[in-house]
Amino acid sequence: MIVIADTSPINYLILIDLIHILPDLFGRILIPPAVLQELQSPPAPEVVRQWLTNRPDWLLVQTVQQEDLTLVNLDEGEREVITLARELSADLLILDESRGRYAALSRGFNITGTVGLLDQAGARGLVNVPTAIARLRQTSFRLSPRLLNTWLDRYKPE
Repeated sequence: MIVIADTSPINYLILIDLIHILPDLFGRILIPPAVLQELQSPPAPEVVRQWLTNRPDWLLVQTVQQEDLTLVNLDEGEREVITLARELSADLLILDESRGRYAALSRGFNITGTVGLLDQAGARGLVNVPTAIARLRQTSFRLSPRLLNTWLDRYKPE
């Protein structure tokens, strides 16, 4: 399975100390160079930059062969994620930003985001979803309260 991730999901999973769910769910994850650069840039949280100093074997950087000029409205990381996905016929893209998600969906890609990853990990018993969401809410992650409550309702004890 070819899975390609954008910056935001990796960033937030590191911040809430649940980055281990990526290899647990998918084995290996590909990122393009622009995503690596964004994760290592000075605006990235120190804990994220520090985590990357000892990048795990399951996180692979794959160079994009040719830029897709139809994606100019997206940031560089999203452009490279979608372009790489096209080049490699990816099975899944992990994106949070709505413009990137729309662009990926309109090109026929399967997508998920940070909350979707937590949901999948919860379904497999890898994480406690309400606890993970509570930790995510302590970061700068944005999700509509309605959508958040819908997700949390699935994990309420009966």
